[in-house]
Amino acid sequence: MQTLHSLVAIVAAYLIGSVSFAVVVSRVMGLADPRSYGSKNPGATNVLRSGNKTAALLTLLGDGAKGWLAVFLARQFAPQFGFGDGTIALVALAAFVGHLFPVFHRFIGGKGVATAAGVLLALSPWLGLATLLTWLIIAFFFRYSSLAAIVSAVFAPLWYLLLFGFDEIAAAVLVMSGLLLWRHRANIGNLLAGKESRIGQKKPAHR
Repeated sequence: MQTLHSLVAIVAAYLIGSVSFAVVVSRVMGLADPRSYGSKNPGATNVLRSGNKTAALLTLLGDGAKGWLAVFLARQFAPQFGFGDGTIALVALAAFVGHLFPVFHRFIGGKGVATAAGVLLALSPWLGLATLLTWLIIAFFFRYSSLAAIVSAVFAPLWYLLLFGFDEIAAAVLVMSGLLLWRHRANIGNLLAGKESRIGQKKPAHR
């Protein structure tokens, strides 16, 4: 029965993660589908290219909140259903994967930065804050959202190891970081070529 409960929690986390707030917010606010312009990535940075800062902020908060909620609920029900660190780790990973490959949006999702931040904050406020601070510092000085995400993905597992050592949750954080770097492979190429758009900069339609 405990295995069944864990499976239900993991599937629920994936479904929560599958709600793309970039798409939902854009539809509600009458904006173009974020998958049709700019980087075509359904995330807050691309929604910002529409010129609507409110929509971008709501997307950021929504994508972050869903990652946090999935892990928070699993931890709240852990005593009742006997969830161990292994289940919590898989729930965290499932919510993140749901954002990358959402069942509600033909498995075409975003890159996972905000959702990862929400997951990390739920796993540990100190871990989340350390990773967010890393993102903010890089974004402030270099003005590249993708670079900030890449550096944060590298540092997140290191912060966890420094704070808690290696365990099942550390392994999940490491996998999330690897997936986030993989999703940013095109951005890495653009950064190296000097073609990456800066924060708030509209990307030409032909790119």
